[in-house]
Amino acid sequence: MSARQFSLSPHRSVIAVGGPDRVEFLQGLISNDTTKVSPGHAIWAALLTPQGRFLNDMFVADGGDGTLLLETERERAAALAKKLSLYKLRSKVTVEDRRETLEVAVAYGPDAATTLPIEGAIAFVDPRLSELGIRVIAPTGTAAALLQSRGFSAAPLQSYDELRVGLGVPDGSRDLVVDKALLLENGFDELNGVDWQKGCYMGQELTARTKYRALIRKRLFPVKVQGALPEPGAPVHLGDQEVGELRSGVGDRALAMLKIDAALSGQALSAGDTRLVAEIPGWMRLPETTDP
Repeated sequence: MSARQFSLSPHRSVIAVGGPDRVEFLQGLISNDTTKVSPGHAIWAALLTPQGRFLNDMFVADGGDGTLLLETERERAAALAKKLSLYKLRSKVTVEDRRETLEVAVAYGPDAATTLPIEGAIAFVDPRLSELGIRVIAPTGTAAALLQSRGFSAAPLQSYDELRVGLGVPDGSRDLVVDKALLLENGFDELNGVDWQKGCYMGQELTARTKYRALIRKRLFPVKVQGALPEPGAPVHLGDQEVGELRSGVGDRALAMLKIDAALSGQALSAGDTRLVAEIPGWMRLPETTDP
């Protein structure tokens, strides 16, 4: 990538959590440490079921007005806001869906982070990987002008997806199956989505047990696609054995949930008539050996 670019992200939305108990409230629910959120510094986290399965992912940023802003999937934002409201009980918090008043953009390319801060917006380096650039939350209709004034040129969201998928980074329920996916199979440990020192949160027990008992046998890998891009959900085979399934993809790259042994076998995988080659991103930590 030779130039700074930005892409509007209409599939993302924002929920504002306010009130004096906002930090403590979220601290007991999500996988990361909300006390680490500060102006210009956001966290990536997930809300899980009590059984430790994925429900929602979110970036948590300081809204600068006594709120924490949760940037999450637009189509599932209303349901998330409703769920958070149910958990309020006696907590002094407010939950407000701001999908109509705030928009989300991503900006990436050489030294994208050097453009921070951005006046008129909440902007922060992507806490997963710095290579993903910065994320911007701005009043609806203003993000493009703000980023163009900083030297970024407009690009379709597909351009950002090519970057994200190539790095092996998931995008919400496009890549994590709701009520089923485990965080540690999807890179949340290495991508700074789990804090192991914080207090209890919903689903913590299974997440911790999975880590400390080394129970991971599958991982989300980027794959090079040689042929027509299969649909998400297409089964992946190693010979006659089914070893995983496709998630989101763009161009000649996709993400796939694969058995670790299959991904490390060095052999070609397939999804229908399409050949797949598993890649291991530099950030990923894998066991030296796995059980058959």
